[in-house]
Amino acid sequence: MRQSQFEQRYRPQWERLETSLTALEARRRPKASALTDFTADYQSLCHQLALARERGYSLALQEYLNDLMLRAHRQLYRYRTPLLPGLVAFFTGGFPRAVRYQWRWHLVSTLCFVLSAGLVWAMILHDPELVHTVVGPQQVAELEEMYHPELRDVSGRDRQDDVMMFGYYIYNNIGIAFRTFAGGLLLGVGALVAMLFNGSFFGAAAGHLTLAGAAQPFFTFVIAHGAPELTAIFLAGGAGLRMGWAVLAPGSWRRVDALRRAAGECLPVMYGVFALLVLAAFIEAFWSSRELAPQIKYGVGAACWALLALYLLFAGRRRQGGRHGPE
Repeated sequence: MRQSQFEQRYRPQWERLETSLTALEARRRPKASALTDFTADYQSLCHQLALARERGYSLALQEYLNDLMLRAHRQLYRYRTPLLPGLVAFFTGGFPRAVRYQWRWHLVSTLCFVLSAGLVWAMILHDPELVHTVVGPQQVAELEEMYHPELRDVSGRDRQDDVMMFGYYIYNNIGIAFRTFAGGLLLGVGALVAMLFNGSFFGAAAGHLTLAGAAQPFFTFVIAHGAPELTAIFLAGGAGLRMGWAVLAPGSWRRVDALRRAAGECLPVMYGVFALLVLAAFIEAFWSSRELAPQIKYGVGAACWALLALYLLFAGRRRQGGRHGPE
């Protein structure tokens, strides 16, 4: 095909694409029909540019087509899904599905925390002095000052203090979660150690405060924000274990490819972990510190745990053949 025939055949398509590009570059919305044809025109243009180079058409034509292709490429890959719909889709489906996809790792992480907490709690109830093997003397004194009815100071906290503590809780909790996740890269050992340590600390605090007569202030304080906070820690540990397993046993994949694949599975979970920790910090700062009847605090806390469990178990499931199942 001669160059003149080539240009005559495809010139209307190039002009249509150029019209759409001019509108897009000026931040104007082109006609709907032009947008419909945009991707197909871009793909055809790439093929036509390759033909022009292969057939040795004039340099001017090749430069024109190449410039048109670069402009179309910039506009095509500049598009981003609107933020709000993307966030809604992620939290209504993407995050809980990502959690369920890795449920085995999250189960291992949770069991490490729960079993270590239960074991240390039972040991301290049997021998109170064992608390000092897990928690230092200064930390024991701080726990008693925070939760013991005769030692803690519940007066003088205002909204400004709540806001300050909200920021502190976010900083502290996110630091714990992401250190747990990053520790998984050490063949999973770091994540396991973090879960065992955090569980042991919780068990030691709960056991000591129970013996000290401060069980009710402690549990009424932690039960509500503990739902998103502990769940986020469990998920961070599970994601860390998944990353560690990719390093330890990449299977048929190259180790770097296995790690990249695992990261793709874990990142949605960690985005959700961040959101859960922000929610936990908000509840802890503005609700947990309120002095209310224990029945109210326990009721709200139970509701938090139940709603979070239902969300992670059932959100984002799609109806298939009349039945619900994970995507």
